[in-house]
Amino acid sequence: MKLAFIGLGTMGGAMAANLQRAGHEVRAHDVRRVEGFARWFASAGEAAQGCELVFTSLPGPDEVDKVAAELKLALRSGAAWFDLSTNSPSRIRNVHRELAAKGVQVLDAPVSGGASGAKSGKLAIWVGGDRAVYDKYVAVLRTMGDQPFYVGPIGAATVAKLAHNIASFSVHAALAEIFTLGVKAGVEPLALFRALRQGATGRKRTFDRLAEHFLVGKYDPASFSLRLAHKDATLALALAKEAGVPLQIGKIALDELERAIGRGWIDRDFRIAMTLQEERAGVTARIAPEALEKALKE
Repeated sequence: MKLAFIGLGTMGGAMAANLQRAGHEVRAHDVRRVEGFARWFASAGEAAQGCELVFTSLPGPDEVDKVAAELKLALRSGAAWFDLSTNSPSRIRNVHRELAAKGVQVLDAPVSGGASGAKSGKLAIWVGGDRAVYDKYVAVLRTMGDQPFYVGPIGAATVAKLAHNIASFSVHAALAEIFTLGVKAGVEPLALFRALRQGATGRKRTFDRLAEHFLVGKYDPASFSLRLAHKDATLALALAKEAGVPLQIGKIALDELERAIGRGWIDRDFRIAMTLQEERAGVTARIAPEALEKALKE
């Protein structure tokens, strides 16, 4: 299938490469030239010309709106556009409304799984929009992610993604307090990790990803950058305000992210914000990487 892919960053580049390996004719565009894509175009509009299917993977709402202005002119009636970005529900609905007037279907399709998932194809892809369009292209989605899931009408997938991410940021902010409390009260960090990891969840490994970063102090390279975390948390809080739902822990989590940005850590992993609590508590909850590796195998 001839399709366009706009936005070839860490996530987009890997997803577009998977589409290309699957045999699709990928017409690519990004603000900078990316190697590995023979069909390269100078603009989003040129890349999308004549395509029935377009994917975008962009930093945020402003970039999506900018690309939308080009796609509105380039796409023909009957085309479908899946926006893989983490966006604002209200803004993707506006884009949907504008493109629908031309007979173009816009679906929000944010992804979860990080850079490693984008490369391996082990991604969750949440989709909002016309169900028939989702069903038509779900096989193409599976080329990029093994867990496509139809959430509901346009904007629903973005709501689900923002809810998912603010939950993660809030849980991590709370766990920073929990770990510093336990360590300062006398529990060795690895023992505390094991207790919390097992807890009431039986054999489920609740905190493995937390440990891989926070407990060994590994924040580079970022699995999920503070820059992206701040953007998603800000969008989630804006959504909460629109919906009239207070998010007190979510606000605390956002405040922590902003404090970490103030320290110049914006491109490091978002979990580095947890070190602020270590500083406040006057204790460091750290274990040796080899001890963690051994524990994760148990």
